[in-house]
Amino acid sequence: MSKSAKRVKAALDAAGLNIEFVEMPDSTRTAEEAAIACKVEVGQIVKSLIFEGQRSGALKLLLVSGDHQVDMALAEKAVGEGLMRADVKRIRKETGFAIGGVSPIGHFSPLPTYIDEHLLDFDKVWAAAGGNNIVFEIDPKILLDITDAHTFKAILK
Repeated sequence: MSKSAKRVKAALDAAGLNIEFVEMPDSTRTAEEAAIACKVEVGQIVKSLIFEGQRSGALKLLLVSGDHQVDMALAEKAVGEGLMRADVKRIRKETGFAIGGVSPIGHFSPLPTYIDEHLLDFDKVWAAAGGNNIVFEIDPKILLDITDAHTFKAILK
């Protein structure tokens, strides 16, 4: 198990959760690949997207349903400032994860986290566990709790 996956497992264990990781034979780097591998709807895949606050410069984690794109105006309203894509090297340095394997938990330092309310419509969702082919299944309400996330609408309906 990679160092990144060990951090995710330690964070789950610290939260009192006994969750098994599933290592897929193929990449789960995109939501579509993950949905196929996990045999679920694309909406059940948690995309962990990291943005940088334009004013604060702080990283922000948006947990978004795999079938949604982020409406930036809605995300910025939820976060309270303008957002821009964070540099991939900075993401790796500050979270310990590479793009495609960013987990909702297990970061080097906690990030302000916002969760797409659509994810809460499902009984179970699948998230990256620190690698581009390692995932775990979790109740989205538990994910909301352990990440201390705020809900937001990722897209206009």
